[in-house]
Amino acid sequence: MNRVVDRLLAALLLAIGVACFATVYLPQGGAAAGEAFASVRLAVFCATGIVSAVAAMLFWLDLLPGRLSHAPGAPLFGRAADTQDAGRPRLRKVFLVLPVVAVLALVADRFGPWSGSGVEAVAPGEPAGQDIANAPPASTPVPALAPPEEAAETPPPEPAPPAAAPAAPVQPPEVALVPPAPAPPPAVVSPPETVAPLPQPVPPLPTEPDGHRDAVVWLAVAPDGRQILSASTDHTIKLWDVGGKRLIRTLGVHKDMARTALFMPDRVSALTAGDDSELVQRQLSDGTVLHVFSSGGNGGVNKLAISPDGKRAVSGHDTGTVIVWDLEKGTVLHVLPGHGWSVSSVAVSPDGRRAVSGSIDGELKLWDLDSGKQLRSWHGHERGTYGAVFTADGHHLVTGSGDYAIKLWNLDDFKEVRRFDGHSGTVYTLTLSPDGKRLASGSLDGTARLWDMDGGNEIAEFDPGTGPIYSVAFAADGTLLTGGYDRSIRDWPAAGGDGVVLFAGAPD
Repeated sequence: MNRVVDRLLAALLLAIGVACFATVYLPQGGAAAGEAFASVRLAVFCATGIVSAVAAMLFWLDLLPGRLSHAPGAPLFGRAADTQDAGRPRLRKVFLVLPVVAVLALVADRFGPWSGSGVEAVAPGEPAGQDIANAPPASTPVPALAPPEEAAETPPPEPAPPAAAPAAPVQPPEVALVPPAPAPPPAVVSPPETVAPLPQPVPPLPTEPDGHRDAVVWLAVAPDGRQILSASTDHTIKLWDVGGKRLIRTLGVHKDMARTALFMPDRVSALTAGDDSELVQRQLSDGTVLHVFSSGGNGGVNKLAISPDGKRAVSGHDTGTVIVWDLEKGTVLHVLPGHGWSVSSVAVSPDGRRAVSGSIDGELKLWDLDSGKQLRSWHGHERGTYGAVFTADGHHLVTGSGDYAIKLWNLDDFKEVRRFDGHSGTVYTLTLSPDGKRLASGSLDGTARLWDMDGGNEIAEFDPGTGPIYSVAFAADGTLLTGGYDRSIRDWPAAGGDGVVLFAGAPD
């Protein structure tokens, strides 16, 4: 049994020795292992590896039998049992402590704070010590220089042989020669030159003290077209007079980001929602709060839609929950926990009986509002669905997404009918014109676009050059309103062209 233990100890010590040698050998690339002794750390591992190998050999050959053994003929148990010392106990203890010290050193070298301070590996062909940060880029061509031997071996030009002296020349009469006038130097022709003009300074955006102080994320136009509601990440809801181009009033303030503001069909109140988990019904005339619908632990309200008759509202929350509200009774009809991710879009059908919700994972769900049952679920987009709107017939749905695509769906068979391609960023908002012939989209690529619903063609593109566009709405005269990152509300011509700032944001 003791012999087996010694063999196991020998194998352990040999493994430790190999690990120590590997620590020295591998960072040096093999051939330069002899330079390891220049480092104290690597020299220690080299010495430890040698001692471990020697100890392994001693244990394997049973040259350190330091354990006590029974004397021949003595009993194995009891007081009469006699033992004798068979070897070198002190030397054995030294070699038994060695593996513990070596293992601790290996662990400290591997995981200690100095573990990254070892010898740095040098790429093949790269001179050691070169400052890579100051080295010329690899793409810069280095002109080839001729070897100095070739330059030295180039013979100098031989002098021209002297002309033969004329024999007995006849002296002609002297004639004074007038040197010719020097030829004028050739005219220097300047090459054609193109000078780029300096960029024109961007005119500062107009500002108004009453404007929003942060991004405009929602726009809604009153049924008569005379007023606009806007919601902003500055927590405020504002009511604007379109004809007078002025702020009527700040209708209300949410405790957190305001996300949605919708005119109620009664034309005397509005329903607003935000990240504070509240839906608030407010009176348009003075902003008086009529009712507060709290979603409680279901989280902030990302999107909100109202049925055409104003009796129900559907809200989508950041917890993945969809809630159906009875606005007349002030109660909750259904809490629908169908989405596994945050809800990013909701829409109610024209007949008020169904609703669609989309989440940031691209999943779309169709709900029955009377029963609260899920009618269908399908993966509509590769990324989040941030815009959704029913067509007037109730049988089709338009969705926009983080995959930059806008899709038209047939809700009878849930197949894609048409795709509107053109945006280069997330399509964040959609709306249909009152006649259903044009679709407007706003995107994080900084543009708003108009589309022909029948053919899917792009009619116009609007680019204010001021950042993402978060909200779009059709004005009563058919022009397009946009709100976005620059805090302003702009008006764009229906046929395309430059827009104007209808309501400017507040000064910085």
